[in-house]
Amino acid sequence: MGKIVVSTNVTLDGVVQDPDGKEGFTRGGWFGQFGGKDLEEWSRVSLDEALGAEALLLGRRSDEWFAARWASRTGEWADRLNGLPKYVVSATIDEPQWGNSTLLAGDVASEVSKLKGKLVGDIVVYASYQLVRTLLDHDLVDEVRLTVFPVVLGSGERLFGETGSKKPMRLRNARILGDGLAFLTYEIARDA
Repeated sequence: MGKIVVSTNVTLDGVVQDPDGKEGFTRGGWFGQFGGKDLEEWSRVSLDEALGAEALLLGRRSDEWFAARWASRTGEWADRLNGLPKYVVSATIDEPQWGNSTLLAGDVASEVSKLKGKLVGDIVVYASYQLVRTLLDHDLVDEVRLTVFPVVLGSGERLFGETGSKKPMRLRNARILGDGLAFLTYEIARDA
């Protein structure tokens, strides 16, 4: 059975909005404030995650965002991301943008449950925050991996929104990347 893994970059106060500063958010661009050893280790962790993934699961906007930034790239990491099977959840498009993609257009919970039953291994969700909230609300997420950037923005779209019930998690791993990024891995505590 597949395992849904949410993997994202987040500020210390939980903001995920506009990390590269290209979306016009006044407090965007926080990802680019870090470099050197921090991003070297972040890149290694991200490559390892991609190499270990069975597939990617994305929302429509994330499909567009990643396709625009990765489809033309080459190299080990880009080749892996571009070659992975991708499943794009959307009710508004007929065809995903990023190559090697399958559209999931029905009921999200039902379609993702079927996908989990069909695949074996990690099904990684990058960005796709609306989708993440839906998956959490339907108890379809198995693991959450957060790279925490040590900056507080004070406003912006947060990773976690309102849920139908509380979602207990267990910390499984914590490590420092570079000089200041925290990489945290949580599993959903279904028995809590």
